[in-house]
Parts: sequence; C-alpha cells; structure tokens
Amino acid sequence: MVFENSQILILGTMPGKESLMTGEYYASSSNSFWKIIEAIYNNGNKFVNYKEKASCLKKNRISLWDVYGQCDRKGSLDSSISNEVLNDIDAFLSEHSSIKRIVFNGKKAASAYLPKIEYSVLCSTSNSNSRLSFAAKVEEWRKCLKE
Repeated sequence: MVFENSQILILGTMPGKESLMTGEYYASSSNSFWKIIEAIYNNGNKFVNYKEKASCLKKNRISLWDVYGQCDRKGSLDSSISNEVLNDIDAFLSEHSSIKRIVFNGKKAASAYLPKIEYSVLCSTSNSNSRLSFAAKVEEWRKCLKE
C-alpha cells in the first residue's frame, strides 16, 4: 500500500496467511495494527472497510510495505519464516523520495534491513507480542508516528 508523497514507510516482514488470502495488510483480527491506527488517527473509531483504512494512511502520508518479497512460512508467525528474499528497499526509496523515515513493525522486520535514512523499531502489532499491553503499544506507536 504505497501512496505518493508519503513521508513514513512502515515495514513489516511479510503479510500473514489472512492478509495473503484477502489482499489486505494486517487482515488478521488478532493483529492490533489497525486498532492502533484507529486510536492514533481516527479518534478510536472503527474503520468501516479497507478503503477507509487506506484513506487514513494516505491522508497521514504513511505507506506500508514488507522487507521480504518472498519467503517460506507455515502459518503467519515471523519465527516460522525461512528462505526469505529481501525486497529492494533502497531502490524503492529512490523511487519514493518523499519518504524520510522508516518505521519497522517489530524486530524481525528490522533485523533484515539497515536503512540509510532515519528509522525506528517499534513493538510488533502481532498478537504473538504479549510483552506490552494494547495501551502501551498505542503509546509507543503514537510517539513515533506523531513526531
């Protein structure tokens, strides 16, 4: 999900099983990504559909992509990823020069690529990340995205 004039690129590892089936980023209802975006940019109101989610990101100059272009994985856990092939993120950034900062959705995504521009590594929005409460995740993401 890439928008012209985005200033922030959020990089995950690779879409999970539900996302691949639906063609929508963070499609699993157990992933808190869209709930966090609702809390930060939509006054906590639920998005009606994927078009509304995309519109919110576009309005706030945020794009989504993945560090891996392909990989093998059973299920959706990042710990199950193998035989990964990196996307050409440097070329992508050259083509999208408005992007000034990368935000990694979790440590696994960040471990795959070292950006040449400003970046942050945030807690994963995956339901497998139970280290932080939802409120703590929202606050971490809010601080980074609203800088």
